[in-house]
Amino acid sequence: MFRKTTVYVLTVALCLLVVGVPNVAAKSKAEKAAEFAAKVKTNIAKLGTGPDARIEVKLRDKTKLKGYISQVGTDSFVITDPETKAETNVPYPNVAKATGQNMSTGAKIAIGVLAGIGAVFLVLWIIYAATES
Repeated sequence: MFRKTTVYVLTVALCLLVVGVPNVAAKSKAEKAAEFAAKVKTNIAKLGTGPDARIEVKLRDKTKLKGYISQVGTDSFVITDPETKAETNVPYPNVAKATGQNMSTGAKIAIGVLAGIGAVFLVLWIIYAATES
């Protein structure tokens, strides 16, 4: 049993040496936070601004904000509450989680095209059913 286990372990070790172990470099907390802030900034820019750019944000201090993005800057963005019109400036590094609710233009076009194709097939099916009777 010991011999079999030793052979397996050595085989795996040899395979890792031949293939190469990927370089796993640990990142500091500051580097991870900077990467996450950059990702948040990119996603916020994709959502755009205005009442259609709905967002829900959870900050690092556990507070939650809901509303729409009214302004986007280089270091922060502004969330406006649609009911009270209160504006809150949110720096990108303070965001723990952000959930946007805005369909992209491509998604809207795809839905429109699919609805149009469905309508055409429905009309053709009705015409076919009418001629069969």
